[in-house]
Amino acid sequence: MIHMLTNPQTLFSAFIAIVVFATIVTLASPMMSNNNLEGRLKSVANRREELRRRSREAMAQKGGGGSLRHVDEGMYKNVVERLQLSRLLEDPKVVDKLAQAGFRGPKPVSTFYFFRFVMPFAFAVVTAFYLYVVNGFGLLTMQKIAICFLALTAGYYAPNIYISNAAQKRRESIVAAFPDALDLMLICVESGMSIEAAIAKVGSEVGSASMELAEELSLLTAELSYLPERRLAYEGLARRTNHPGIRSVVTAMIQAERYGTPLGAALRVMAKENRDLRLSAAEKKAAALPAKLTVPMIVFFLPVLFIVIMGPAIIKIQDVMKGR
Repeated sequence: MIHMLTNPQTLFSAFIAIVVFATIVTLASPMMSNNNLEGRLKSVANRREELRRRSREAMAQKGGGGSLRHVDEGMYKNVVERLQLSRLLEDPKVVDKLAQAGFRGPKPVSTFYFFRFVMPFAFAVVTAFYLYVVNGFGLLTMQKIAICFLALTAGYYAPNIYISNAAQKRRESIVAAFPDALDLMLICVESGMSIEAAIAKVGSEVGSASMELAEELSLLTAELSYLPERRLAYEGLARRTNHPGIRSVVTAMIQAERYGTPLGAALRVMAKENRDLRLSAAEKKAAALPAKLTVPMIVFFLPVLFIVIMGPAIIKIQDVMKGR
């Protein structure tokens, strides 16, 4: 078994199999993807009910000082509290990062700290087991120790990388549909609807284009209803999305709320700016495409092109040489 696992041909075959499987999954995932819009909106509705319950409890207590915050009683929370991981691995922006990735509440925070503590040791143990037991690749002891330290460092940053990637994908989905959502909101506001009704209407209509944006707008509607200041709800939307276009829209809405300026004109200008941002991002990707295609073309196209062009000439030269 060890000889089979350390055989380079076996490792290369396993790598090719993984690449083929990943390619098949990538091509088939759009057909097998399930639009879980109803479930996400249901979670937002639960969040709305939670805000309503907190508001009622606050009114009942009348400033009595009782805590309205939910406490996570799971295994991750117990480990984090016993080892004081929130103080040892303190990250003041962890709540905002998790919110940008779509994870809200105290439980994702405990899960993040738990895996940030466990993953370095897991990566280091797996790497050390492979280097010292399975295959050492002829490396010296200090080289193996250095590789184990690199695995330890990679395990420490792995949760952050995962959260950053999830937040980036979520932000791209929101930004892609945000200009159209602003246009719909502009139509609703100019037709005489209030801003809360307009946001709720747009949130229910934009779900087919971006489930994440529909979730954020539904959550914004709930926070506008139950937070003490409307400004906090708008700032929460900007903080969860972390995009300059959405942040500018939030600033315009806050100013319109504060100074009584027409909201329709601000939404029209913001919709145009966000559409220009989306167009510039698409142009940037299109401009970077030739540079990204250079290496694949050199590796995959040029060898085939040389074979097609020079193959007949080489065969003819070989026939001439045999004739002599």
